[in-house]
Amino acid sequence: MSDEKSKVTDKASEIAKNIWLAGVGAYGKAVEDAQGRLEKAGVEPPKLFKDLVKAGTALEDEAREALESGASARSSVEERINRVRENFHNQRPARIEDLQALHKKVDQLTRKVDRLTKALAEQSPTPRKTKAKTKTKTATRKKSPARKKTTSRSRKT
Repeated sequence: MSDEKSKVTDKASEIAKNIWLAGVGAYGKAVEDAQGRLEKAGVEPPKLFKDLVKAGTALEDEAREALESGASARSSVEERINRVRENFHNQRPARIEDLQALHKKVDQLTRKVDRLTKALAEQSPTPRKTKAKTKTKTATRKKSPARKKTTSRSRKT
């Protein structure tokens, strides 16, 4: 079993060493790339600098335009909100007054309807009683059962 343990340990050591060497190799490659870029930049500094200034100017112009359009859009939205608020405040008192006037009208109409209902109630029983008194007792007895039958039939159908 000790041979197996030593084989596993040797294999693990070999893997760890390869990982370490891969990291060192990546570091070396990065250093070489950086040196190559530095040498290239040293040869053409005016062109690289001019290109960077040009790109920076373009980005600055775009940023200014975006800020100006954003500011104008914001002010436009604020103006709209202010107009809506003004309209709301101007219309609000009128609506309260209108509601109060409507309440008064509804109260007046309710009183009128109550008076009319009372007047109809007082008038309605009187004519029915006078008609019933003029008819003979036998006539009303004969007609009453007939009316009940027709109403019960109409309900069934």
